[in-house]
Amino acid sequence: MCGILGIANRNKEAFGEIYDGLLMLQHRGQDAAGVVTYDGEFFKEQKNNGLVKDVFHARDAKTLNGKTGIGHVRYPTAGSLSASNAQPFFVNAPYGIYLIHNGNLTNAEEQRKKVTRKYSRHLRTMSDSEILLNVLADKIFDSIKKNGSQNPAKNVFEGVKLTMERIQGAYSVVALIDGVGLLAFRDPNGIRPLSVATRTVDGQGNDYAFASEDVAFGITGFEKLRDVYPGEAVLIDFEGTMHSFQAAKGELRPCIFEYVYLARPDSMLDGISVYKTQLRMGQALAKQIDAAALQIDSIIPVPDSARPVALEVSKATGIRYREGLVKNRYVGRTFIMPGQSERQKSIRRKLNAIPLEFDGLNVLLIDDSIVRGNTIKQIVQMCRDVGAKKVYVASASPPVKFPNVYGIDMPTKKEFVANGLTKNEICSELGADALFYQDLQDLIWAAREGNKSIKHFDCSCFDGKYIAGDIDEDYLEGLEMSNRVSEKVSALPEYTSSWNVPLMNDLHNS
Repeated sequence: MCGILGIANRNKEAFGEIYDGLLMLQHRGQDAAGVVTYDGEFFKEQKNNGLVKDVFHARDAKTLNGKTGIGHVRYPTAGSLSASNAQPFFVNAPYGIYLIHNGNLTNAEEQRKKVTRKYSRHLRTMSDSEILLNVLADKIFDSIKKNGSQNPAKNVFEGVKLTMERIQGAYSVVALIDGVGLLAFRDPNGIRPLSVATRTVDGQGNDYAFASEDVAFGITGFEKLRDVYPGEAVLIDFEGTMHSFQAAKGELRPCIFEYVYLARPDSMLDGISVYKTQLRMGQALAKQIDAAALQIDSIIPVPDSARPVALEVSKATGIRYREGLVKNRYVGRTFIMPGQSERQKSIRRKLNAIPLEFDGLNVLLIDDSIVRGNTIKQIVQMCRDVGAKKVYVASASPPVKFPNVYGIDMPTKKEFVANGLTKNEICSELGADALFYQDLQDLIWAAREGNKSIKHFDCSCFDGKYIAGDIDEDYLEGLEMSNRVSEKVSALPEYTSSWNVPLMNDLHNS
């Protein structure tokens, strides 16, 4: 779930605005950041591991000059944590292309073999984004051979069309192409978000921007034009004209986990308010909670993303709402932190309980989701340590039971606390006195109410139905046996059923 951003200005330097926009997308990736700008003749590149504020500084504006540029914040789902895997990636032909990508290719290994063997291209990393870039370069080159070089926009669009015929999975892409312009395209299911925005420049034309979430636009004065359509390619040429091409037949089927946790609450994704979706999630979740029978004294959210849900549960049940957990805002989101050891240390220093809100009370903790279980397990223990009489837990989403293959770092069901356990067994493992899960149909309702034209969502991590139709048992078995999973699992603590010791393999989001 990386964050991607592209800006094409007519008169203004792009770097400062890319920097500001990436800060607004930092929640989508904390492992690495990268920026490339273009001055009409040369590309200027800088990328490294770390947060945006650590990778870039004010002095970089002098070297990263140019009116057009792209930026990326990385959350790794394929490829190592090395800075060499930081995006953007580059190929020097045809034209010269820098590319950034959010999502995950599900036929990456097949395409890797074609790229390296059939097309004799050298790949420097294990990243599927580099594979995607080289496939795109191959297909644009094929189009140039077929049509000639007189119409670059036509060649690029045809190259995108041919690329979509070859790759599978989830991808939102922004590419900067020498002499051509700023290109963006989205997979035919629109699984990962991508928006386009515009800004009028002194009545002389428009600046344009692309971003994973529209929260990146407001800080720079852009106004969202619309979401990029599934299967659509959009090109902003260097004359400032926007061109659109439907490269593949598409039906919008976005990832529902974006609304649960990944996106910021102030974002609008595909016409749906993330914040209002989370409020509706709270309304639906409240129907499952028998407040009188449990004698709940207060509802306490696990900060920050569960707060809107908890507020609506409180409103619907009449149970008082309290802020009982204090978050250290200088610790990042544990779910997207690179590496198990970093997540483990982060939990211990991330939250503190306010004893007065727990001592002698029955509390209902509400979290956005329970994935690996370790965070909520430790929070339950924390509540007991400060005197809670009973600790109930509610998840604003259904049980996560299936691997995510479309760009979220949940590749193996071995990680999930809900894997193979009943709800009562999960409750026991978490050390809670009662456990509630959101119903999947209620979650779908909460999202779809924002845009009723959307008929389907990708809910694969909840129901095992992979929306792109390219995943079968053999694929999932191969994923379980892959280096990506084996390295991940080998670094995890041993499973235990004792609830006062870290449970399961990894941490869930908070």
